Amino acid sequence: MQHKKIKVIVTGSTGMVGEGVLHECLLSDKVEQVLVINRRPCGVKHPKLKEIIHTDFFDLSPVEDQLGGYDACFFCLGVSSVGMKKPEYYKKTYVLTLHVAEKLTKHNTDMTLCYVSGKGTDSTEQGRTMWARVKGKTENDLMKLPFKKVFAFRPGYMHPTKGLKRILPIVKYLSWLYPVFKLLFPDGTNTLKDVGLAMINVVNHGYYKHIIDPKDIAELARL
Repeated sequence: MQHKKIKVIVTGSTGMVGEGVLHECLLSDKVEQVLVINRRPCGVKHPKLKEIIHTDFFDLSPVEDQLGGYDACFFCLGVSSVGMKKPEYYKKTYVLTLHVAEKLTKHNTDMTLCYVSGKGTDSTEQGRTMWARVKGKTENDLMKLPFKKVFAFRPGYMHPTKGLKRILPIVKYLSWLYPVFKLLFPDGTNTLKDVGLAMINVVNHGYYKHIIDPKDIAELARL
């Protein structure tokens, strides 16, 4: 079945996951146009890429009129919980994400949202791990918003795309072990390419569940 080319918004493209997802969007003939919203320039130039530099994601009113007309948002913006107290992490994860998402639903009535949380996220919101509870609440409340569809992506280890720059130091250090990880944990590892392709494909093809784990990511990437 023929599907239309999609217009997507990518957040977090100055981070490792967002950069990888953006890279696949720009390469894909299934994606017509990409908008990135960043606090600082992502350093990428491409004919189908538009970039908005905006420092305060808690106040999108200055750029709100530019957020309409998109089929999907690939929400890759996030912070590590390491060294962070719950109130600060909650604000930068839950409050920020829901604020952006609510603005997007206001201007896009037929939008699919792909939200990157992480393997181990706690849907019950009752577990012992703070970040997992906050991510779980974020996923749960995103799914209550009037998007066309919401998918929560929960990748495990993500192998970086060769040539990209924003690779986390620990991933750089461990990347040579990827064949071993893939052998030992076949359902717990993906490439960043897989993550990007899975997001693109799920917009048009949909999926039978809303929590997307590493095995699902691999399956969606092959569509």
